[in-house]
Amino acid sequence: MPSLNETSARVRAAHLLVRSAEEWDTLSEELLRAYDLKDNDKVEMLHESVLAAWKSVTRNLLTDPLNAIGIAVTPATTYWGIATLTAGKRNRQPQLTQTDTPGTSGTQPRLRNFEEVMADYNACLEYLAGNEQLTTAVNTPSRKLQ
Repeated sequence: MPSLNETSARVRAAHLLVRSAEEWDTLSEELLRAYDLKDNDKVEMLHESVLAAWKSVTRNLLTDPLNAIGIAVTPATTYWGIATLTAGKRNRQPQLTQTDTPGTSGTQPRLRNFEEVMADYNACLEYLAGNEQLTTAVNTPSRKLQ
């Protein structure tokens, strides 16, 4: 069975296979610009496409490897969630934002950059592996992308 470090490396590599870290950050920056312009139609369109890009990597490239080590992958149940990862009775959802607030009424979400999303994936995997002192990186500070 792969180690936690090997699994984290595989998650990172799968995302970088699809886009560079800079390209992932650009997707989020475009969404933040739409929020700044208060263009609700563009916000909704970009929210769906940005989230779909992240979800497709998990669904298409990571589901089988994660299933092979006992982590089930199902659709996210939160507005900014990428997927629900479950091992035994534990589950976590890597998030694109610091908190699971939809960013409605023109409120700009606290979108994470690529490295922060990878840190959240790692925190989720550590929690699923039984590391009791960790919950998720959702509780760590985030910043607006520049």
